[in-house]
Amino acid sequence: MKRLPIVFSILLIASMVLAACSTAAPTKAPAAEVPTTAPAAEVPTAPPAAQGKTVLNVWSFTNEIQTMAIAFEKSHPDVDVVYTMIPMTNGEYQTKLMATLGTKAVPDVVALEAAFVKSYVESDFLADLSAMMPIAEELKVYPFVYEVGTSDGVTKAYAYQATPGALFYRRSLAKEYFGTDDPVKMQEILGDMDKYIAAAEVVKAKSGGNTYMVASNGDFMNLFYANREQPWVVDDTLTVDPMVDKMVETVKIFRDNGYEAKATQWQEGWFAGMNDTLKDAAGNPKQIFSYFLPTWGLPYVLAPNATSSDGASTTVGDWAVITGPLPYQWGGTWLGVMKDTAQMDLAKEFVRFCTLDEENLTNWATGVYTNEYLKAIDPAVPNDQYQAAGDFVGSQVVVEKITAGFDDSELSKFLGGQNSYGGFAAAAPTVNARLMQGSDDAIQRALNDPLNSYLEGTVTLAQMWALWKDAVRNEFPDLIIP
Repeated sequence: MKRLPIVFSILLIASMVLAACSTAAPTKAPAAEVPTTAPAAEVPTAPPAAQGKTVLNVWSFTNEIQTMAIAFEKSHPDVDVVYTMIPMTNGEYQTKLMATLGTKAVPDVVALEAAFVKSYVESDFLADLSAMMPIAEELKVYPFVYEVGTSDGVTKAYAYQATPGALFYRRSLAKEYFGTDDPVKMQEILGDMDKYIAAAEVVKAKSGGNTYMVASNGDFMNLFYANREQPWVVDDTLTVDPMVDKMVETVKIFRDNGYEAKATQWQEGWFAGMNDTLKDAAGNPKQIFSYFLPTWGLPYVLAPNATSSDGASTTVGDWAVITGPLPYQWGGTWLGVMKDTAQMDLAKEFVRFCTLDEENLTNWATGVYTNEYLKAIDPAVPNDQYQAAGDFVGSQVVVEKITAGFDDSELSKFLGGQNSYGGFAAAAPTVNARLMQGSDDAIQRALNDPLNSYLEGTVTLAQMWALWKDAVRNEFPDLIIP
């Protein structure tokens, strides 16, 4: 594929896609004209380094990797990891990062979120980390994890977590509508999209329309985008894979037949369905049968929202997880080394430790990094800095060793006794991320408004595609649009 001369266009848009371990809602932003040079931005002032230690500057958009930075200092006592956290709000993280390019302020290690990691990997701003691939192979890192961090055969970023998607469903509702809540049997019932649509009709009929199969049409996007055979851009030409057409067809079926609650992802109605407090405009109670969520969706989205704010309603223990109708991947955080770093070897060692160190990944996944553990290394660690057990790591070797340990975990109890790690382990090998491109986020977001207008009946299907192509054309004027 020929590369478009627009690698960094989405980095200057207000990208608000969910970070891997954040429950904050992504906010949509208008497309922006990309300046020929990076806009002026105030570079954050890092905290002072410890005297007599080698400084490693790490930038991220969450405090998550700071936990690993503290653990890294334990095994590297001569290193002071100076951690700078910048929010992704209105593209602030990407903009400030770009402002450091070619200057002494450039960080050594950067965190890269799924929405924009490919843009950096496809650029020439990151160092070549391909020499770590033998370690990745030894740890049996899931292919899609390093595929995302690879461009033209050169690997520039690795992730400590894998984020395969799955389908979470209500056990009590499954028993009521299908006579079983057994995950094996439910996977047979919901094992492809045709079956899922047929099941949606059963749920609607047996509930009298009071239970929706899914809360939002947005839940479907990752499934279909992940299962395309062609990327969005082929030979500098916008390409619409048949799975995109299938996605539009599917969400239209769900909207027209009342299988979808018409909630908006990351907003009140979407969360209300997780704890049985959802009501329609007339105040009638409604229920949601299932949610499409990735690995981090369990501990950071579903579990925290399964009990209403007043504690009166809860669905804890009433969920189960299966692979669902289509394999997919959603989110994740990759680490890369900036090519202009003055600490190349140390920066690479930090990335290796975070993403390809078996002991660190095991500690991360099993809850070893408690606040007490971190304070023993650095007493100044904030009281809310820790990593709870349950994050799904990118190494199959680690996953296979620790999965049984989650049999009696809190997340297992949340799932009615089901081992969540085992469910994700079954889904992870089927995920394919080879089609990801740096322009994906902007192209896909451009479809959101036209698609919603089509579902609401204010534009025709043909008009929807025309509106989308106009938006993509404005975003990428050099792209050939049939």
